Amino acid sequence: MSTLTRPSATEEPTRARPGRLRGLLWLMVRQHRAVLIACAAAVLIGGALIIHQRGAMLDEAHAAGWPATPVDDLDGGRRMRLSETFNSYAVYVGYLPLLFGVFLGAPLLAADQESGTARLVTTQSVPRSRWLLWKVGFALGLVAVTTAILGALLTWYWHAARPFVSGDWLEGTIFNNTGPVLLTTALFTTSLGIVIGALVRRAVTAMTLTFFGAFAFSVVFDYLKPHLATPRRIAFPLESSQPAVLDGASQVDQWIGTASGKLYGWGTCVDNASPERCRAQKGIVNTVWDYFGYDQMATLQWTAAALLTAGSMVLLALTVWRARRQAF
Repeated sequence: MSTLTRPSATEEPTRARPGRLRGLLWLMVRQHRAVLIACAAAVLIGGALIIHQRGAMLDEAHAAGWPATPVDDLDGGRRMRLSETFNSYAVYVGYLPLLFGVFLGAPLLAADQESGTARLVTTQSVPRSRWLLWKVGFALGLVAVTTAILGALLTWYWHAARPFVSGDWLEGTIFNNTGPVLLTTALFTTSLGIVIGALVRRAVTAMTLTFFGAFAFSVVFDYLKPHLATPRRIAFPLESSQPAVLDGASQVDQWIGTASGKLYGWGTCVDNASPERCRAQKGIVNTVWDYFGYDQMATLQWTAAALLTAGSMVLLALTVWRARRQAF
Protein backbone atom coordinates (compact mmCIF):
# COMPACT_ATOMS: atom_id res chain seq x y z
CA MET A 1 0.00 0.00 0.00
CA SER A 2 1.50 3.25 -1.12
CA THR A 3 1.28 6.43 0.82
CA LEU A 4 0.78 9.80 -0.78
CA THR A 5 3.04 12.44 0.60
CA ARG A 6 2.96 16.17 0.19
CA PRO A 7 6.16 17.99 -0.69
CA SER A 8 7.57 19.92 2.19
CA ALA A 9 7.44 23.68 2.20
CA THR A 10 11.12 23.82 1.47
CA GLU A 11 10.65 21.75 -1.69
CA GLU A 12 8.00 24.03 -3.20
CA PRO A 13 9.28 26.27 -5.97
CA THR A 14 9.83 29.82 -4.84
CA ARG A 15 7.86 32.54 -6.50
CA ALA A 16 8.82 36.16 -6.65
CA ARG A 17 6.60 38.41 -4.64
CA PRO A 18 4.47 40.71 -6.77
CA GLY A 19 5.85 44.24 -6.98
CA ARG A 20 9.44 43.24 -6.30
CA LEU A 21 12.15 44.13 -8.80
CA ARG A 22 13.63 41.24 -10.72
CA GLY A 23 16.21 40.54 -13.38
CA LEU A 24 18.11 43.36 -15.04
CA LEU A 25 15.87 46.03 -13.55
CA TRP A 26 16.85 44.87 -10.07
CA LEU A 27 20.50 44.88 -11.16
CA MET A 28 20.26 48.44 -12.53
CA VAL A 29 18.63 49.77 -9.38
CA ARG A 30 21.10 47.88 -7.21
CA GLN A 31 24.14 49.12 -9.10
CA HIS A 32 23.01 52.73 -9.41
CA ARG A 33 21.06 53.25 -6.21
CA ALA A 34 23.40 56.08 -5.13
CA VAL A 35 22.73 57.96 -8.38
CA LEU A 36 19.00 57.27 -8.05
CA ILE A 37 18.95 58.72 -4.55
CA ALA A 38 21.00 61.73 -5.64
CA CYS A 39 18.68 62.44 -8.59
CA ALA A 40 15.56 62.08 -6.45
CA ALA A 41 17.04 64.47 -3.89
CA ALA A 42 18.02 66.94 -6.62
CA VAL A 43 14.51 66.91 -8.07
CA LEU A 44 12.71 67.20 -4.73
CA ILE A 45 14.99 69.71 -3.04
CA GLY A 46 15.95 71.67 -6.16
CA GLY A 47 12.36 71.80 -7.39
CA ALA A 48 11.07 72.97 -4.01
CA LEU A 49 13.73 75.69 -3.84
CA ILE A 50 12.95 76.96 -7.34
CA ILE A 51 9.20 77.07 -6.63
CA HIS A 52 9.77 78.83 -3.32
CA GLN A 53 12.23 81.35 -4.75
CA ARG A 54 9.97 82.21 -7.68
CA GLY A 55 7.13 82.94 -5.29
CA ALA A 56 9.39 84.99 -3.01
CA MET A 57 10.65 87.00 -5.99
CA LEU A 58 7.13 87.85 -7.15
CA ASP A 59 6.06 88.76 -3.61
CA GLU A 60 9.02 91.14 -3.24
CA ALA A 61 8.44 92.68 -6.67
CA HIS A 62 4.73 93.21 -6.02
CA ALA A 63 5.49 94.73 -2.63
CA ALA A 64 7.77 97.22 -4.38
CA GLY A 65 4.97 98.27 -6.71
CA TRP A 66 5.67 96.18 -9.80
CA PRO A 67 4.12 95.88 -12.39
CA ALA A 68 2.37 99.24 -11.86
CA THR A 69 5.82 100.73 -11.28
CA PRO A 70 8.22 100.08 -14.21
CA VAL A 71 11.20 97.87 -13.48
CA ASP A 72 13.64 100.71 -14.22
CA ASP A 73 12.03 102.78 -11.46
CA LEU A 74 12.52 100.11 -8.80
CA ASP A 75 15.40 100.23 -6.35
CA GLY A 76 18.63 99.22 -8.09
CA GLY A 77 19.77 97.06 -5.20
CA ARG A 78 16.52 95.11 -5.24
CA ARG A 79 16.74 94.52 -9.00
CA MET A 80 20.32 93.34 -8.68
CA ARG A 81 19.42 90.97 -5.84
CA LEU A 82 16.56 89.42 -7.79
CA SER A 83 18.76 89.03 -10.85
CA GLU A 84 21.65 87.47 -8.94
CA THR A 85 19.34 85.02 -7.19
CA PHE A 86 17.93 83.74 -10.46
CA ASN A 87 21.37 83.53 -12.07
CA SER A 88 22.71 81.54 -9.13
CA TYR A 89 19.93 78.95 -9.49
CA ALA A 90 20.55 78.78 -13.24
CA VAL A 91 24.26 78.18 -12.64
CA TYR A 92 23.58 75.35 -10.17
CA VAL A 93 21.17 73.63 -12.55
CA GLY A 94 23.72 74.09 -15.33
CA TYR A 95 26.16 71.75 -13.57
CA LEU A 96 23.85 68.77 -14.18
CA PRO A 97 25.07 67.85 -17.70
CA LEU A 98 28.69 67.76 -16.55
CA LEU A 99 27.85 65.75 -13.43
CA PHE A 100 25.80 63.22 -15.39
CA GLY A 101 28.50 62.82 -18.00
CA VAL A 102 31.33 62.32 -15.51
CA PHE A 103 29.67 60.35 -12.71
CA LEU A 104 27.01 58.36 -14.60
CA GLY A 105 27.94 58.13 -18.27
CA ALA A 106 31.70 57.56 -18.02
CA PRO A 107 31.66 54.67 -15.50
CA LEU A 108 28.41 53.14 -16.79
CA LEU A 109 30.11 50.53 -19.00
CA ALA A 110 33.73 51.08 -18.05
CA ALA A 111 33.23 50.12 -14.39
CA ASP A 112 31.42 46.88 -15.30
CA GLN A 113 34.08 45.95 -17.82
CA GLU A 114 36.90 46.78 -15.44
CA SER A 115 35.42 44.84 -12.51
CA GLY A 116 34.27 41.88 -14.56
CA THR A 117 30.56 42.44 -13.88
CA ALA A 118 29.85 42.70 -17.60
CA ARG A 119 31.39 39.27 -18.23
CA LEU A 120 29.47 37.76 -15.30
CA VAL A 121 26.11 39.16 -16.38
CA THR A 122 26.45 38.20 -20.02
CA THR A 123 27.34 34.61 -19.11
CA GLN A 124 24.15 34.20 -17.03
CA SER A 125 21.78 33.66 -19.96
CA VAL A 126 21.58 37.41 -20.65
CA PRO A 127 22.41 38.42 -24.24
CA ARG A 128 25.00 41.17 -24.51
CA SER A 129 22.67 43.39 -26.55
CA ARG A 130 19.95 43.14 -23.91
CA TRP A 131 22.37 44.01 -21.10
CA LEU A 132 23.65 46.98 -23.12
CA LEU A 133 20.12 48.19 -23.86
CA TRP A 134 19.20 48.09 -20.18
CA LYS A 135 22.36 49.88 -19.08
CA VAL A 136 22.12 52.70 -21.58
CA GLY A 137 18.34 53.02 -21.41
CA PHE A 138 18.32 53.16 -17.61
CA ALA A 139 21.00 55.86 -17.52
CA LEU A 140 19.46 58.03 -20.23
CA GLY A 141 15.98 57.66 -18.74
CA LEU A 142 17.24 58.82 -15.36
CA VAL A 143 19.01 61.77 -16.95
CA ALA A 144 15.95 62.70 -19.01
CA VAL A 145 13.52 62.66 -16.09
CA THR A 146 15.79 64.66 -13.78
CA THR A 147 16.75 67.37 -16.25
CA ALA A 148 13.26 67.61 -17.77
CA ILE A 149 11.69 68.39 -14.39
CA LEU A 150 14.35 70.83 -13.20
CA GLY A 151 14.68 72.44 -16.63
CA ALA A 152 10.91 72.98 -16.87
CA LEU A 153 10.82 74.54 -13.39
CA LEU A 154 13.76 76.83 -14.18
CA THR A 155 12.09 77.90 -17.44
CA TRP A 156 8.94 78.71 -15.46
CA TYR A 157 11.07 80.75 -13.06
CA TRP A 158 12.79 82.53 -15.98
CA HIS A 159 9.52 83.66 -17.54
CA ALA A 160 8.61 85.41 -14.28
CA ALA A 161 12.13 86.72 -13.55
CA ARG A 162 12.94 88.00 -17.03
CA PRO A 163 12.04 91.67 -16.38
CA PHE A 164 14.55 91.78 -13.51
CA VAL A 165 17.39 89.71 -14.97
CA SER A 166 20.24 91.71 -16.43
CA GLY A 167 22.66 90.29 -18.96
CA ASP A 168 22.49 88.66 -22.36
CA TRP A 169 20.17 85.64 -22.51
CA LEU A 170 22.21 84.10 -25.36
CA GLU A 171 25.66 84.43 -23.80
CA GLY A 172 24.81 83.54 -20.21
CA THR A 173 23.43 80.44 -18.54
CA ILE A 174 19.82 81.22 -19.46
CA PHE A 175 19.94 79.81 -22.99
CA ASN A 176 21.75 76.64 -21.92
CA ASN A 177 19.58 75.81 -18.92
CA THR A 178 16.02 76.61 -20.01
CA GLY A 179 13.71 75.12 -22.60
CA PRO A 180 14.85 71.88 -24.30
CA VAL A 181 18.58 72.69 -24.20
CA LEU A 182 19.31 71.49 -20.66
CA LEU A 183 17.73 68.08 -21.32
CA THR A 184 19.46 67.50 -24.65
CA THR A 185 22.81 68.79 -23.38
CA ALA A 186 22.66 66.35 -20.46
CA LEU A 187 21.81 63.48 -22.82
CA PHE A 188 24.75 64.47 -25.05
CA THR A 189 27.32 64.67 -22.25
CA THR A 190 26.05 61.39 -20.78
CA SER A 191 26.32 59.73 -24.20
CA LEU A 192 29.80 61.20 -24.54
CA GLY A 193 30.78 59.67 -21.21
CA ILE A 194 29.28 56.30 -22.18
CA VAL A 195 31.20 56.07 -25.46
CA ILE A 196 34.45 57.19 -23.82
CA GLY A 197 33.96 54.53 -21.14
CA ALA A 198 33.29 51.86 -23.76
CA LEU A 199 36.48 52.81 -25.59
CA VAL A 200 38.95 53.12 -22.70
CA ARG A 201 37.36 50.50 -20.37
CA ARG A 202 38.78 52.16 -17.25
CA ALA A 203 36.37 54.08 -15.03
CA VAL A 204 38.69 56.74 -13.61
CA THR A 205 40.35 57.37 -16.97
CA ALA A 206 36.94 57.64 -18.64
CA MET A 207 35.70 60.11 -16.01
CA THR A 208 38.78 62.30 -16.48
CA LEU A 209 38.49 62.29 -20.27
CA THR A 210 34.76 62.99 -20.07
CA PHE A 211 35.38 66.00 -17.83
CA PHE A 212 37.75 67.57 -20.34
CA GLY A 213 35.60 66.48 -23.26
CA ALA A 214 32.51 68.11 -21.76
CA PHE A 215 34.48 71.30 -21.12
CA ALA A 216 35.68 71.37 -24.74
CA PHE A 217 32.12 70.77 -25.91
CA SER A 218 30.86 73.74 -23.87
CA VAL A 219 33.44 76.03 -25.52
CA VAL A 220 32.47 74.85 -29.01
CA PHE A 221 28.76 75.10 -28.20
CA ASP A 222 29.09 78.70 -27.01
CA TYR A 223 30.86 79.53 -30.28
CA LEU A 224 28.14 77.86 -32.39
CA LYS A 225 25.12 79.41 -30.67
CA PRO A 226 25.09 82.67 -32.69
CA HIS A 227 25.19 80.60 -35.90
CA LEU A 228 22.06 78.57 -35.19
CA ALA A 229 19.82 81.13 -36.91
CA THR A 230 20.10 84.26 -39.04
CA PRO A 231 20.40 87.44 -36.95
CA ARG A 232 18.38 90.53 -37.75
CA ARG A 233 19.92 93.90 -38.63
CA ILE A 234 18.79 97.36 -37.61
CA ALA A 235 20.24 100.84 -38.18
CA PHE A 236 19.41 103.91 -36.09
CA PRO A 237 20.91 107.41 -35.75
CA LEU A 238 24.37 107.47 -34.23
CA GLU A 239 23.64 109.72 -31.27
CA SER A 240 20.11 108.52 -30.55
CA SER A 241 19.01 106.04 -27.90
CA GLN A 242 18.35 102.42 -28.79
CA PRO A 243 14.93 101.73 -30.33
CA ALA A 244 12.41 99.75 -28.30
CA VAL A 245 12.76 96.73 -30.61
CA LEU A 246 16.20 96.09 -29.08
CA ASP A 247 14.81 95.74 -25.54
CA GLY A 248 15.65 92.22 -24.44
CA ALA A 249 17.61 91.54 -27.64
CA SER A 250 20.93 89.70 -27.79
CA GLN A 251 23.58 91.62 -29.71
CA VAL A 252 25.65 89.59 -32.18
CA ASP A 253 27.73 92.37 -33.77
CA GLN A 254 27.82 96.14 -33.99
CA TRP A 255 29.09 98.63 -36.56
CA ILE A 256 28.73 102.23 -37.59
CA GLY A 257 27.55 102.99 -41.11
CA THR A 258 26.58 105.51 -43.75
CA ALA A 259 23.08 106.32 -44.94
CA SER A 260 23.76 104.21 -48.05
CA GLY A 261 24.50 101.13 -45.94
CA LYS A 262 28.31 101.06 -46.05
CA LEU A 263 29.66 99.66 -42.77
CA TYR A 264 32.71 100.57 -40.72
CA GLY A 265 34.13 99.01 -37.59
CA TRP A 266 32.88 100.41 -34.30
CA GLY A 267 36.31 101.89 -33.54
CA THR A 268 36.52 103.86 -36.78
CA CYS A 269 37.54 107.50 -36.16
CA VAL A 270 37.77 106.95 -32.39
CA ASP A 271 41.51 107.67 -32.30
CA ASN A 272 41.24 110.61 -34.69
CA ALA A 273 41.98 114.08 -33.35
CA SER A 274 38.46 115.13 -34.39
CA PRO A 275 36.16 112.07 -34.42
CA GLU A 276 33.10 114.09 -35.46
CA ARG A 277 34.87 115.54 -38.50
CA CYS A 278 36.24 112.11 -39.41
CA ARG A 279 32.77 110.59 -39.31
CA ALA A 280 31.32 113.47 -41.30
CA GLN A 281 33.96 113.02 -44.02
CA LYS A 282 33.10 109.32 -44.30
CA GLY A 283 29.36 109.97 -44.14
CA ILE A 284 28.89 107.91 -40.97
CA VAL A 285 25.49 108.66 -39.49
CA ASN A 286 24.13 105.37 -38.10
CA THR A 287 24.73 102.76 -35.47
CA VAL A 288 24.12 99.29 -36.93
CA TRP A 289 23.28 96.18 -34.90
CA ASP A 290 23.07 92.52 -35.81
CA TYR A 291 20.91 90.94 -33.11
CA PHE A 292 18.57 88.16 -32.09
CA GLY A 293 15.19 89.25 -30.77
CA TYR A 294 13.76 87.55 -27.73
CA ASP A 295 11.10 86.01 -29.97
CA GLN A 296 13.91 84.09 -31.74
CA MET A 297 15.06 82.41 -28.53
CA ALA A 298 12.75 79.41 -28.93
CA THR A 299 13.91 78.83 -32.53
CA LEU A 300 17.55 78.93 -31.46
CA GLN A 301 16.94 76.57 -28.55
CA TRP A 302 15.02 73.97 -30.56
CA THR A 303 17.64 74.07 -33.31
CA ALA A 304 20.36 73.47 -30.72
CA ALA A 305 18.27 70.68 -29.16
CA ALA A 306 17.88 68.95 -32.53
CA LEU A 307 21.64 69.06 -33.18
CA LEU A 308 22.42 67.78 -29.68
CA THR A 309 19.93 64.93 -30.08
CA ALA A 310 21.51 63.95 -33.39
CA GLY A 311 24.95 64.06 -31.79
CA SER A 312 23.75 61.85 -28.93
CA MET A 313 22.36 59.29 -31.38
CA VAL A 314 25.69 59.14 -33.21
CA LEU A 315 27.59 58.62 -29.95
CA LEU A 316 25.20 55.89 -28.81
CA ALA A 317 25.46 54.12 -32.17
CA LEU A 318 29.24 54.17 -31.76
CA THR A 319 28.83 52.78 -28.25
CA VAL A 320 26.68 49.87 -29.43
CA TRP A 321 29.05 49.09 -32.29
CA ARG A 322 32.09 49.12 -30.01
CA ALA A 323 30.49 47.18 -27.14
CA ARG A 324 29.21 44.40 -29.42
CA ARG A 325 32.61 43.91 -31.09
CA GLN A 326 34.93 43.95 -28.08
CA ALA A 327 35.48 41.05 -25.73
CA PHE A 328 34.56 41.40 -22.06
